[in-house]
Amino acid sequence: MSPPPSDPRSLLDALRAGTSLPAFPSEAVESARALARDVSQAAPASVEALPEPLAQAVLEAAVAEGHAPLAEALSASSVKPLAKAAKKALYRLRSRGVTVAEAPRPAPAEPPPAPAAETLNALASAITSEGERALVMARMLRGAGVEVVQMQLSDERGVVALQLGDRNRATWRKLVKDGLAHGGIVELPQAEAAALLAEAAGTNLRTHTPFPEGLDVVLRHFGVQPQLEPTALPLPAPEHARRAREADALHDTVELVSWMPPEPDVRRLVEKLDEVVHSPLSLSDVQRQEQLQAAVRAVAQAFFTPEVSQRYALRLWRMADYFERSARPREASIARAEARLLFHGQQEPFSRFAERLFEKVLALVAAAGARAGAIRPGAEGGPAEAAPAPVEERRSPGGLIIP
Repeated sequence: MSPPPSDPRSLLDALRAGTSLPAFPSEAVESARALARDVSQAAPASVEALPEPLAQAVLEAAVAEGHAPLAEALSASSVKPLAKAAKKALYRLRSRGVTVAEAPRPAPAEPPPAPAAETLNALASAITSEGERALVMARMLRGAGVEVVQMQLSDERGVVALQLGDRNRATWRKLVKDGLAHGGIVELPQAEAAALLAEAAGTNLRTHTPFPEGLDVVLRHFGVQPQLEPTALPLPAPEHARRAREADALHDTVELVSWMPPEPDVRRLVEKLDEVVHSPLSLSDVQRQEQLQAAVRAVAQAFFTPEVSQRYALRLWRMADYFERSARPREASIARAEARLLFHGQQEPFSRFAERLFEKVLALVAAAGARAGAIRPGAEGGPAEAAPAPVEERRSPGGLIIP
């Protein structure tokens, strides 16, 4: 048996001449003859299925007839020797002036994703009796800088003061460390700080309070959109009503001990207390104490309108998060329960938190009267409740006043 032709051209001639090629399976030889006779109809997969010499002979037929599509398709074949032969065939076709499609260029490698910018936690103070708090946010700049924004937020007006500046990282770390060590401040994730900022900026818009200079820049830098709708709290459940019975204890915390009613309402209560103290009626100590307590409750109920109740509810809701972050879960649970009830107007029985807010005025009046000898101290001659000690003013790392 003579060996088969060694080059594709001679093998093609043998296929076309009908020469016997016993070195290859007869089915493969017949298939190669059919493909070589009409290369325009040759399917690349059929050519790939042939023994390599026969496949290259079919490619030779394509070159001879100036038919580029078969070589173009096979140049991307997974059969490496056949792909290499197809690329050589394309070169020969171009040399003969046959138009050949450009081989697709490999897609450029995707650049590795840029490392995510470090997200810096924010600082938030407790809420004051006027519903204000300090919020400090920061973001990394290129290089070693940190953009720091210090804001004063009001739950009635929105963002009312703002300071924006750059610090180096060491300075920022020291600000955080000193702020947390000083007390009155907690650390919170930037996403939660952004939500507080969005809520405050929305309050600016709803109350027509002008943005302080730089607030537009801060909103853009931190990707914050003003929250257009007021925040709503979830409905209370029966267990919240039970928990809220302890809500008066929140006034014993260092943050809420300084919470007092607005000055006009304090004056209104003092006038009513004065009426009771100087009543022409002959009252026992118990009767006088009952009337004083009734005056407190009446003024408190008049003060806590639905609007005011919702305002204090949101303050307590924010303070619940503050308590939780300062490791006081009991106070956080009570504050959330009372916030739900206040927000949705469930004040039967009347809120002990609201009543205690005005009882503190009574305690101050009683203490002042005891010192001056103008009124009798407590019920049944008991000692008057001591006035709260003045709270020392503290400031945030950027100089903003915090409770």
